[in-house]
Amino acid sequence: MPFSRRQFIKGLSALPLLGASVPFLPTALAAATEQAITGRRIFNLLVNPEPPSLSSFNTTAGTTITASSKVLEGLLGYDETLAPQPALATAWEAAADGLSYRFTLRQGVKWHDGQPFTSEDVAFSLDLIKRFHPRGGGTFANLASVETPDTHTAIVRLSKPAPYLIRAFAAGETPILPKHLYASGDPLSNPHNNAPVGTGPYRFKQWQRGSFIEYERNPDYWNAGFPGVDTLFLKVIPDSAARLAAFENGSLDAGGQSPVPLSDLARITANGKLKFTTRGYAYSITPTMLEFNLDNPLLARHEVRQAIAHAIDREVIKKVVYYGYADVSVSPIPKSFAQYHYDGPDPYPFDVAKANALLDQAGLPKKGNSRFSLTLDPLPYGDSYARTATYIRSALARVGIDVQLRAQDFPTYIKRVYTDRDFDFAVVGMGTTFDPTVGVQRLFWSKNFRKGVPFTNGTHYNNPEVDRLLESAAVETDEAKRGELFKAFQKIVIEELPSITLVMQQQVTVFNSRVSGFEADANGLDGSLAAVTVTGEAVAHG
Repeated sequence: MPFSRRQFIKGLSALPLLGASVPFLPTALAAATEQAITGRRIFNLLVNPEPPSLSSFNTTAGTTITASSKVLEGLLGYDETLAPQPALATAWEAAADGLSYRFTLRQGVKWHDGQPFTSEDVAFSLDLIKRFHPRGGGTFANLASVETPDTHTAIVRLSKPAPYLIRAFAAGETPILPKHLYASGDPLSNPHNNAPVGTGPYRFKQWQRGSFIEYERNPDYWNAGFPGVDTLFLKVIPDSAARLAAFENGSLDAGGQSPVPLSDLARITANGKLKFTTRGYAYSITPTMLEFNLDNPLLARHEVRQAIAHAIDREVIKKVVYYGYADVSVSPIPKSFAQYHYDGPDPYPFDVAKANALLDQAGLPKKGNSRFSLTLDPLPYGDSYARTATYIRSALARVGIDVQLRAQDFPTYIKRVYTDRDFDFAVVGMGTTFDPTVGVQRLFWSKNFRKGVPFTNGTHYNNPEVDRLLESAAVETDEAKRGELFKAFQKIVIEELPSITLVMQQQVTVFNSRVSGFEADANGLDGSLAAVTVTGEAVAHG
């Protein structure tokens, strides 16, 4: 029997932990905004949850990428077709054999502390990202060296071709760090991770934990006349109702990743003061997935995972959780990668009777209405993951699986899943990024099981054939052959179910009509925001 929205919302309201009220912005933010407002162009951007750090060289946390890319730049930018655009590099050339890239670097660029930007910074940063970034080991697996024949030339040498690499140099994905501030000591504990010094359009000013991050316009930015904003506030607003109010009263100018309940979109945009768009997400599409801890003896059993898959109706998640702003998907590679996407049948279609039969055959009979209990951890990032978890709890109850939902803050969730591995299964969102080798391989490649590193192979999946297919696709330069390798990989993981891909999200950005200039970037609000303009006055209240 399908779930109605009324039934779903009733179920959600019974979860006080997931809907707990969080106070709105502390008075420190209101004071800071009031102080800065006079005669200045202010842009108020939502970040939710609060970033764990402000430099993305060692994390794929979404809000860290948002914060980092305003200060730290990449070699390239990308338009909506993922065509590379100049940034810290003004020209680039790939060798015919695919084993090197030559970058001509922009001259006259200075770090925010006044030191010159050089090719040594590029070589240092790529090595650091290869070692510490959750995707770096895969993205730069074939990086052999970076030659620096002069201060404005960097030559990336590869041991094997990496056909995807030219799309990997965005600011949030591969930020260029100042070597002179990172060469000594442990880069993971470097104080500049939380007070970054970059070359970007904005300079770090202050971070009031739990409240806001303040950036100021870089007057020495290499792109003269930019940015068009004097002060950029990144506001931390954990509570959904408070975010909604902030958009409506004008104290938030923009927020991405579907920042308000999708059910409210039509109402809040009706008068034209607020708008929304699904543009600005071309660089990375986000699937909602159910990831199993395969170290759990019960979930290590294939028939249990098969039963769970049969019990879930993806159409309900699309319509009730995402209000239609999602595409049902069985495959972890989205349809936007038309040459790589596997479009075969779902081996485990929605079938409650089949799910019950599988669990009976597995020797897990019902005792009363319950067979066994599991704990489900939704990613604490917006509302959609908690809402998806609420649906899954209801769906699995129909086959005798008692699901307990667990709410926690973002750092606790990361530690629980990736360090302590103290979880049964989790509702997650993982960006597919600009290429499956970078965004999808990390979730299934056995060599990317890295305790303590977030958004890696959290299931602890290990299949040698999957490893072979992924590793072959990573170096295959023939697009047709590469597509066949990816399709063969998808067929295996769809059948083996280390995780269940549920939907591909159509992310929504909500923004004030006074804001423009972010939509054409493939990263949207996760780009530099150098080209953003605001008209009129910002509202000076928290």
